[in-house]
Amino acid sequence: MLVLSCARPVYPTLSLSPSRPKCTAIRSSLSNVHPFVPEVAKAADSLSSEFRGVDNLVACNSSRVLKAFQNARVGSHHFAGCTGYGLDEAGGREALDQAFAEIVGAESAIVRSQFFSGTHAITCALFAFLRPGDELLAVAGAPYDTLEEVIGKRDSHGLGSLKDFGVMYRELPLAEDGGLDWDVLTSALRPYTKCALIQRSCGYSWRRSLSVEEIGRAIKIIKMQNPNCLVMVDNCYGEFVESIEPPMVGADLIAGSLIKNPGGTVAPCGGYVAGRKKWVDAAAARLSAPGLGVDCGSTPGDIMRAFFQGLFLAPQMVGEAIKGTFLVAEVMASKGYKVQPLPRVPRSDTVQAVQLGSRELLLAFCEAVQRSSPVGSFTKPVAGTTPGYFC
Repeated sequence: MLVLSCARPVYPTLSLSPSRPKCTAIRSSLSNVHPFVPEVAKAADSLSSEFRGVDNLVACNSSRVLKAFQNARVGSHHFAGCTGYGLDEAGGREALDQAFAEIVGAESAIVRSQFFSGTHAITCALFAFLRPGDELLAVAGAPYDTLEEVIGKRDSHGLGSLKDFGVMYRELPLAEDGGLDWDVLTSALRPYTKCALIQRSCGYSWRRSLSVEEIGRAIKIIKMQNPNCLVMVDNCYGEFVESIEPPMVGADLIAGSLIKNPGGTVAPCGGYVAGRKKWVDAAAARLSAPGLGVDCGSTPGDIMRAFFQGLFLAPQMVGEAIKGTFLVAEVMASKGYKVQPLPRVPRSDTVQAVQLGSRELLLAFCEAVQRSSPVGSFTKPVAGTTPGYFC
């Protein structure tokens, strides 16, 4: 806050002229202080060009977010929470949905705390699209682990997978280079293929993540075969990594988690679905119930403020994550480890994979990360199972 005053000073004016030799000495001593070990410092210095590119990306995406907030007329009253059915909500949901939709280039969006993971949001989107007798086609190889029981690829024990409801499933293997198999994709659709699923991120698989340009090319090929085939993009880990998002190149719906990129490390929970309004409304009905749509659901406490703040900060936080992937790839590759993506390769998501080579090294790496953390540095992580993952 800047305060201007013309009042007379009570105390005598102090001379603030710096002592040049002393400041020079301070600057000299600070320049010799480096928080990194030599190998990491050398790698960071060598990545200055890549880091400048990330800074430009952050500026571009931050400008788009700012404009969307202004167009949605976001005000402090939108940060208020609500309880019960959420019918007395102060307009924050509508403003947040409008801003988010503009940011990703979509007709509509629903951003809610009631989505408790990216898998949950993606599931609502898939159930919005698909009906008994339809086929879901995964065009980027096997989907993320947590979607296997949703689809019915792995037995859901009758808990209501797409397969349980009569939806068929098929997937196209990746090409040898880890990307989409364009030749196979050109003739992959069948008359009953209702939805094509594209996973933007590599997830836990050892493959390239897909750029938005590649996603746009795939959408064109799909729509050429059947203009009515709907395209759903799993956008997790991809938001703000590029200057454009999948709806800008023709995706009918995208879905993801606020716990990852778009929450800016601030959102405590939540997820989103964005795209064509008809299908966003259908996904909202799956989240809530037909007839309730986007107009119900409480957001108690400071959740709404955290959503707005996190979304505004997201481009900057994602930029820092991208720089981290460049640095990890550079350092680990120099040590002889296999990395994916390779050092200095343009990023399409915030995932950086490293093959450590043994279970022991993996556990040691996880323990080192925990020891270096600001919270829980005194604890030792222990391997265990996680819901949705099959080991």
